[in-house]
Amino acid sequence: MLRPMRSHLAPARHAFLSTYALAPTSRRCIATTAPLNNTSAAPSSSPGSRRKPLTKEQRDFLSSALRVNQTGELAATLIYTAQTPVLVNAHPHLRPLMAHMYEQEAGHLKTFNSLITKHRVRPTALYPVWSLAASALGWSTALMGREAAMACTEAVETEIGEHYNNQIRTLLEMVDGWEADGYEVGDEFTELISTLRRIRDEELEHLDHAVEHDAKDARPYWLLTNIIRAGCRGAIWTAEKV
Repeated sequence: MLRPMRSHLAPARHAFLSTYALAPTSRRCIATTAPLNNTSAAPSSSPGSRRKPLTKEQRDFLSSALRVNQTGELAATLIYTAQTPVLVNAHPHLRPLMAHMYEQEAGHLKTFNSLITKHRVRPTALYPVWSLAASALGWSTALMGREAAMACTEAVETEIGEHYNNQIRTLLEMVDGWEADGYEVGDEFTELISTLRRIRDEELEHLDHAVEHDAKDARPYWLLTNIIRAGCRGAIWTAEKV
């Protein structure tokens, strides 16, 4: 049921905002070893094994990745929150689908709220901007009709799926380099890759749902989806840095 959705959103946004208070000014991120607040390799539990510390470039990449992922998942929950009342009122059969997609996005946001706090990564400074933009996008596309709302989901998830694929590819390249040099890869790092793969697959599931529910019948489809995709790319680029 969708009635609880607004009550779910408030804690999610509260958790997002609380990361400002919890994150210190210094940026630390995931290491290949267990203690994430240390940039040097920690002693391994097995004799003779070794793990390589992250370079500054790798730490910066991981910090920006967690920041933009958290921002993107916040935006997704706000888009669905804005779309749902309008869509469900006109198309009651969409209630279970909208609830399903929202709950998955809320779960993604909870994951990245936890990661960004745990690893003391600075959240985006543009939270109010992304919140307003996401809510406006969800509300306006819902008013345009079911097809436009689904086209919005298709466009967003197309960009997000590619974004997660790029992150996963970069992390796997790190792993390949470490293993080629004889280093071990910590469990936390491999768990991060698995988490990103799971979230990517769920985002692409949303894309499939949107296409199945007539996203491509939106008018003007090409213009609408390309504007949204360009906006997503701009938001990703900005959130990685600010």
